[in-house]
Amino acid sequence: MSTYTPKAGEVDRSWHVVDAEGLVLGRLSTEVANILRGKHKPTYTPHMDMGDHVIIVNADKVVLTSGKAEKKLVHRHSGYPGGLRSETYAEKLARKPEQAVMDTIRGMIPKTRLGRAQISKLKVYAGPTHPHAPQNPQPLEIAHATYEARA
Repeated sequence: MSTYTPKAGEVDRSWHVVDAEGLVLGRLSTEVANILRGKHKPTYTPHMDMGDHVIIVNADKVVLTSGKAEKKLVHRHSGYPGGLRSETYAEKLARKPEQAVMDTIRGMIPKTRLGRAQISKLKVYAGPTHPHAPQNPQPLEIAHATYEARA
């Protein structure tokens, strides 16, 4: 029996929308990364772009567990000597929530041409609205990703 490999034209892509309000950033990111890569499909092939489109709304309402928002640092470098800049996740979420969510998911996607094609199917918005209504996105429920703060 020969191995089945789907052709590029046989890939069936759908659109999903995720409401990130109250979701844990890391758990949300792993679920979305798997959908972007196509790992949720039975026809998943590692060397092909099999994933679906994902829209994330309310990115400004995502949470981090156990005080990581104040402790964990995000670094970026300009490429020049002394060009290292650091900020906490809380500062980055306040300044650019879309970029914070996008960078977290990008870290879970391969760093290749295939990964760049997969991450291009991700759209992140800070507010509750998005301009992709004509694509008729289906709501995606992410289980066990919410965070209840312990007293």
